[in-house]
Order: sequence, then C-alpha cells, then structure tokens
Amino acid sequence: MRRDPPRPPASVLAGADVVLVGLFSAKDTGVGAKLDLLATSVQAYGGRVVSRHVQRRGVSHGGAAKMSLPYSRRTLLSPGKAREIATACRAAQIGVAVFVNPLTTHQQSVLSEMFGCLVISAADLPTAGR
Repeated sequence: MRRDPPRPPASVLAGADVVLVGLFSAKDTGVGAKLDLLATSVQAYGGRVVSRHVQRRGVSHGGAAKMSLPYSRRTLLSPGKAREIATACRAAQIGVAVFVNPLTTHQQSVLSEMFGCLVISAADLPTAGR
C-alpha cells in the first residue's frame, strides 16, 4: 500500500515570497487561468507571488506521444529551465516554489536542493474540501 507524503502546513506560505512553476503541453490554452488559480490559493495562505515560470512541452521532440511526459523524472523540467528557475529563486531569495503539477517526494527533494527553497505542489496545499 502506497502512503502519500505528509502535506506541509499552509503556514509555510505565510509571508513567503513564492514562485509558481508549471509544465504544460504546448497545446494547453489554459495556462494563464491555471496559474491564476494557483496564485489565488497561495495568496489565500499569505504567500506573495513574485514570479511565474512555465515550461512548455512541444511536439518537436517526439510528437504527441510525449506531450504529457515530464522532461526529467528527477526535476519534471528540462535541465535549462530548472537552472533558470534555480538562478531566479536564489537571486530573489524565494521561500517557496509551488508547482502546478503533482511532484513525487524525490522530485521535491531534488528541486528544493537545486532551487535553495522549499518546493511543494499545488496538491500539497490544503483546500476547503479536504
């Protein structure tokens, strides 16, 4: 039986500078709305969204079959995009990076080390329905 990792308390967002990150299909037309919804959730818990980073998964490297797959099992993102976000997080002294996409515990650990801040997924945020 698989156990879900413990969810971080919403208080990790209170007063924190936050970046939003997402991996999206190149065909996804709702990227802005998804990031806006996540920003609203982050702000409801006291976080300040200071930037948004989007990785697009295009069709140029393998066609439609790979559209929903991550670039990397370790980071979800391409190496260049992961470095770009890490540099931005460290320069701005970001407290929390929140991904639109679900992340494994291992991905959260690798990305936290790389970004120099706590990394969580939107799925880790408590919602009124839970």
